[in-house]
Amino acid sequence: MNYTEAVKYILNVPKFTTKNKPEHTVELLKRLGHPECGMKVIHVAGTNGKGSVCAFLSEMLTLAGKKTALFTSPHLVRINERFQINNVPISDELFLESYQKVQAAIDGMVKDGLPHATYFELLYAVAMVAFQKEKAEYVVLETGLGGRLDATNTIEHPIATVITSISLDHTEILGDTIEKIAGEKAGIIKEGVPVIYDGRNEEAEKVIKKRAKELHAPAFALKEEMYEILGNTDKSIDFCLNCGYYEHAKVTAPYLAPYQVVNSSLALLAMDVIDPKQEISQDLRIRAIKETKWQGRMETVLPGVIVDGAHNADGIAQFVKTVQSVQERYRIVLLFSAVVEKNYEEMIHTICSQTTPSAVVVTEIKGDRIVPAGELSEVFAKYTDAQIVTEPDIEKAFERACTLRQDGLLFCAGSLYLVGEIKEILEKCKA
Repeated sequence: MNYTEAVKYILNVPKFTTKNKPEHTVELLKRLGHPECGMKVIHVAGTNGKGSVCAFLSEMLTLAGKKTALFTSPHLVRINERFQINNVPISDELFLESYQKVQAAIDGMVKDGLPHATYFELLYAVAMVAFQKEKAEYVVLETGLGGRLDATNTIEHPIATVITSISLDHTEILGDTIEKIAGEKAGIIKEGVPVIYDGRNEEAEKVIKKRAKELHAPAFALKEEMYEILGNTDKSIDFCLNCGYYEHAKVTAPYLAPYQVVNSSLALLAMDVIDPKQEISQDLRIRAIKETKWQGRMETVLPGVIVDGAHNADGIAQFVKTVQSVQERYRIVLLFSAVVEKNYEEMIHTICSQTTPSAVVVTEIKGDRIVPAGELSEVFAKYTDAQIVTEPDIEKAFERACTLRQDGLLFCAGSLYLVGEIKEILEKCKA
């Protein structure tokens, strides 16, 4: 089996398997010789921001000369993006070699009457095998969905756990209240292992603190009073952090989104706990934050063109805050698409009631989860008087949106899949 065939097989896995219990993942790892052991794992869960926090942590460790592995999801263009060593996606050769080892173990389990691994289980196992082959010292590990029952929660002895902001998302699986969702996320907390968390939401904090106390896990909360925004441009935000070792430290987050102040602060606070002796200096940590690149989260992909994977209520709320911070200085154009399972009418209403785009271009993502562009346009027409352009073809829609931008800012939002397809368009242009 070659690389292309392996990827095709993995993408088809969801069609013939269902969710497995964590014990199933443990058995798979056991048959692989427990590749997850022997590495220093930082385990990260949360509703929004966990990928960004992982990226900031990985950059700090990498810049400090530590061989650092990073496992995140989803990928935007190529599956290799999920598995990185020192912030570079692994090679096709390493991916294929690791996949073949994992698939052989899965085939053995199926032969023994056990279920086939799920899509995420398989990818997690591939990550651990690849990272072991590369002799990674640190692994920054992002959960998939939830935490308590997540395949990644088979890590028994992480050096720290991190819980980012918690809001209502995937309520049909994780529960319909902040407390229930926080309970699922807090499932990654381990006996005696420090937990660093976003402490701005009282409902979530109560659950996290209670679980941490039960497990004798030292708990460190990030509070709003610990940071202060000093100023921003259309590319970055300067803020002051005052907690732990950071006494009025000036930090630059290389994004225009206010929520990245929270994510970078949380990563810096986590690094305090991971590295209490400050072997990684404060200056290096702050430099790493400024140099972090993370795809699809308020990322400037072209001058004046920003892509953001906001796709749930909290993500859209944060997206709106970012647009509000610049809309008085710039003409705003929005390129939007959504997947069918999201509450896209609520998303659109929030955007239209709190921002003032000059034009909206509506398009469709590929696949079987699309919302027709015409349907999205009708929803926008209910809530805005802005010019609305309906263009189902993403490439044409992106081109039209770029033209409408003039000398203003173009924001592309509503789905990570939209971001991924724009990335593909840009890659084709480079080629």
